[in-house]
Amino acid sequence: MGMGTNKTIVWFRRDLRIEDNPALAAAARDGCVFPVFIWCPQEEGQFYPGRVSRWWLKQSLAHLGHSLKSLGAQLLFIKTRSTLSALLDCINVIGATKVVFNNLYDPISLVRDHNVKEKLVELGISVQSYNGDLLYEPWEVYDENGHAFTTFDAYWDKCLHMPMEPVSHLPPWRLVPVEGSVKKSSVEELELEDEAEKSSNSLLGRGWSPGWSNADKALTEFVEQHLINYSKNRQRVGGNSTSLLSPYLHFGELSVRKVLQGVRMKQLLWAKEENSIGKESALIFLRSIGLREYSRYLCFNFPFTHERSLLSNLKYFPWNAIQANFKAWRQGRTGYPLVDAGMRELWATGWLHNRIRVIVSSFAVKVLLLPWRWGMKYFWDTLLDADLESDILGWQYISGSLPDGHELERLDSPEIQGSKFDPEGEYVRLWLPELARMPTEWIHHPWDAPLTVLKAAGVDLGQNYPKPIIELDLARERLTAAIFKMWELEAAAGASNEGRTIEVVVDNIDGTENLALPKVELKEKAHCPTYSANDQKVPTMQNPNNGPVNRKRPKYIEGMPKLDKLHNHKEIGGTSTTEEDVCSTAESSATKKQATSTFSFSVPQYCSSSESKPPLECESSDVMQPWQVQIHMEHSSGKDVAMGS
Repeated sequence: MGMGTNKTIVWFRRDLRIEDNPALAAAARDGCVFPVFIWCPQEEGQFYPGRVSRWWLKQSLAHLGHSLKSLGAQLLFIKTRSTLSALLDCINVIGATKVVFNNLYDPISLVRDHNVKEKLVELGISVQSYNGDLLYEPWEVYDENGHAFTTFDAYWDKCLHMPMEPVSHLPPWRLVPVEGSVKKSSVEELELEDEAEKSSNSLLGRGWSPGWSNADKALTEFVEQHLINYSKNRQRVGGNSTSLLSPYLHFGELSVRKVLQGVRMKQLLWAKEENSIGKESALIFLRSIGLREYSRYLCFNFPFTHERSLLSNLKYFPWNAIQANFKAWRQGRTGYPLVDAGMRELWATGWLHNRIRVIVSSFAVKVLLLPWRWGMKYFWDTLLDADLESDILGWQYISGSLPDGHELERLDSPEIQGSKFDPEGEYVRLWLPELARMPTEWIHHPWDAPLTVLKAAGVDLGQNYPKPIIELDLARERLTAAIFKMWELEAAAGASNEGRTIEVVVDNIDGTENLALPKVELKEKAHCPTYSANDQKVPTMQNPNNGPVNRKRPKYIEGMPKLDKLHNHKEIGGTSTTEEDVCSTAESSATKKQATSTFSFSVPQYCSSSESKPPLECESSDVMQPWQVQIHMEHSSGKDVAMGS
């Protein structure tokens, strides 16, 4: 077909940019382009995005719409109850011959994309998906036995030694729109923002500037000005000490390949200059990018990880599913200042430094023994850079569910962490005004302060600031008891005392279609290496650093809603992102030779077992009914079509 005769629908999702967008570039080369964004809340189920995440999406879509218009094509916004039927309507209206999109890897998208692709191909529509979100597709990276990696270091080491295709970051010069009358729609019609949310959301715009061109500026500023001191600054929990790129990466406003290229250039320069600080910073930041990649890799290869831990050990863990404790944690009223400051910052701004994410999540799981899925859902509902894959990685890492994660028995003291990461107490004073006058010496453990000191600081423990929800020594005893109970139940259930079992989805080598899921045995209970109480090497909770162009984030801004009012808000649940999280899609070109592995998983339900029941609103209208999907993952056995060739 000649140029201009092909009519291609470009289905935008979390790839809201015009440069280094493989699906858009392929469609632009091929003929006429029809860009569409489809919003289907029903299909998101319990992972319907939270308020701040939807605010970002709305701004980003408006930004993308302007960019596409300036290139010659109008972005169509559709709100629907079925993504498939919306795509079919578009195909019929314009007589489209092809649909293209960039891959996603979270459990819900994997199921939806597979079903959409299968149905369209049945109807004779050409469908092609591309890698727009990762350095390498999850089915391209395996160990020498063809198995999926289950530790980050081994995975990332393999990635760093793999060849990478050169990428062109240039956006299409111009787009040829599809002729014909298609009804115009506005981003407002998607109803991403309720009237009641607008006043709270207006504060977000003071600190953040969504949109791909703003992402570009944020990246440039970070690489040119802040990357060199990243290894040193990222330890500070106050201020803008990280890259602040994570929301841009989550929504695909920024290409991870472009980030890698910018950092690598600096790395080469600093190596030449023998700048050891710069070299270390680049290495550590690239590792955070690697963690983002790894989060997608785990979700694709182990698609049950949003519901169950990767290691089967936690199956028998006796969680202490107490709603009142969960509420105290959410509201920043645990009596541990660093934890409370973090949770109040999260509620007020939708943002948390990755170190604080580790500290508050570890407290929820180890000190309060709350089910990790509760925490994961709360992060999902409240974080500006909420990212399901990163969230899963972070919470599993913290709860001892990964072979290289924190040991389950490791319980860190918030007091010691406070003196390490907030030595002057500035962060605590900012978010806990009731402790603002506490001397630095006592700020992280006010319960030990003499009465005269408390009185002078205006602190009345149990009245205007809570006493510790549980003493740390008792928490340690309870954690140890819970672990013994878990082992007991595991033994009683006939589980092997020799090791932990990991479920592994078959790889994509030819001839693996009919294999059962292989088991990978991990050695004896010698979990991962032990770190000292103060050393938080966190591959998961290292959050993507979200960043405003001007790197100003709302702290206490005039007009910031009072914390106690905020806590009456209905939102609960969450996901944490890692600075290194990225997501990519699970399918390759239909024209390639494919190996298929079959596995089944169920999309999470709100009210399943008591272990996983999120603490509030089980009667919520967005309850997803239990349903199971048998899914055939198509993998490309050869090179993937990332470049759209």
